[in-house]
Amino acid sequence: MTIAEIQARVKEVGARKVVEEAITRARADAKHAVLEVIETRALKRADEVDAKLQKGENAGRLAGVPFLAKDNILTFDSKTTASSHMLENFEAPYQATVIEKLEAEGAICVGKTNLDAFAHGGSTENSYFGPTKNTYDDERVAGGSSGGSAVAVATGIVPFALGSDTGGSIRQPASYNGVVGLKPTYGSVSRYGVVAMASSTDVVGPITTSVEDARLVLDVIKGVDERDGTTIEIEPLLSTDKKLKIGVIRQCFGEGVDESVVRTTNETIEKLKAAGHTVDEVDLPTFRHALAVYYIVVPAELTSNLARYDGIKYGTQKDGADLTTVYEASRSAGFMDENKRRILIGNYVLSSGYYDAYYRKAQTVRTLIINEFNKAFSEHDILLSPTAPTPAFKLGENTGDPLQMYLADMMTVPASLAGVSAISVPAGTTETGLPVGVQLIAPMRQDSVVLSAAQQLEALC
Repeated sequence: MTIAEIQARVKEVGARKVVEEAITRARADAKHAVLEVIETRALKRADEVDAKLQKGENAGRLAGVPFLAKDNILTFDSKTTASSHMLENFEAPYQATVIEKLEAEGAICVGKTNLDAFAHGGSTENSYFGPTKNTYDDERVAGGSSGGSAVAVATGIVPFALGSDTGGSIRQPASYNGVVGLKPTYGSVSRYGVVAMASSTDVVGPITTSVEDARLVLDVIKGVDERDGTTIEIEPLLSTDKKLKIGVIRQCFGEGVDESVVRTTNETIEKLKAAGHTVDEVDLPTFRHALAVYYIVVPAELTSNLARYDGIKYGTQKDGADLTTVYEASRSAGFMDENKRRILIGNYVLSSGYYDAYYRKAQTVRTLIINEFNKAFSEHDILLSPTAPTPAFKLGENTGDPLQMYLADMMTVPASLAGVSAISVPAGTTETGLPVGVQLIAPMRQDSVVLSAAQQLEALC
């Protein structure tokens, strides 16, 4: 159901009934998308919304609408585990800004969703609590790291869920599960109260069943937050149906891209042309280097962000004869293999003798990527590519091959490195019925443009 349909249901039966129904669906989750249900607080807040509605008071733009939050976003009356053993029993002393903003508009958080531990991964197989299954095929991955949020929306548990996107963690699972996934402009949404992964690319955004719902949720959660010094204002989220000049990224149709993804994307391009949009090819030569840049810059940043988890103030604490042994034992037990792999890579590229060869060079290439995006946007309103090179792959298929797993992000990481706005919209299915998403990218702060383009594409597909 869309947010509007849920709101109509709230008017009909009340917020408490709607929230009870969502909680029932969450408890019946067969895909392992939901880690925890927040029942007591959710029902209390539903009663508060009902009381306002009965008095004729303004209960907010999302009055009584239930939602789920990725379990790296801090919430009251629940654990925030980041799907890790390290934070398995962590209870947040405060809520994230995004949760506070949604609650101020009457939305009700009914639970937390599964993810790759500390958001490190693209399949939700790296969760300490076990993988989430794909909406359309139990033998396939949900995508990641926001796989639980994508599946929760796709299976109808809630009309929207929050995810975080560092290199595609909202867009890729949205594509794999046939829903809408929006990565807002970097800095447009506060990250206060969100477990940090890579501070220069982390963004919180919505996963929804429609583009209009993504627009509404972003309009609620966006804006400057004095507790997050990276936050910025973006342009008003106005809708327009003007014809667009769209650039199709040439580098997204080479080796490694599944035939069904190419077919679906080309069919989408033809629909856009038939609808009167101008579509041509755009060349981004450094696009193909983005994945290598990402897996240098991001591990370097997450290495620093994970240093706080030492088993003393935060996380699982193991016994040891001295402080160093406690650190080693706690971090060894608390982190998953993928966490450790990225910590090692991050420390390596920042180490003496390798900093200039890897990290500095990666940041230089990152600047080239940003400049190429800016040049492309000087000639196009929107850029277009597949969201992922393949449909959802099978559980266990890539767990033994980290490089193959990383390649699932090859289409999404460039927009993350550039800090621009991007969205995945369902565009069709493979011959076997698996969803395929198309990605639209707009300049920084122009989230209204990417949403308007996505809404037009949604109508065509």
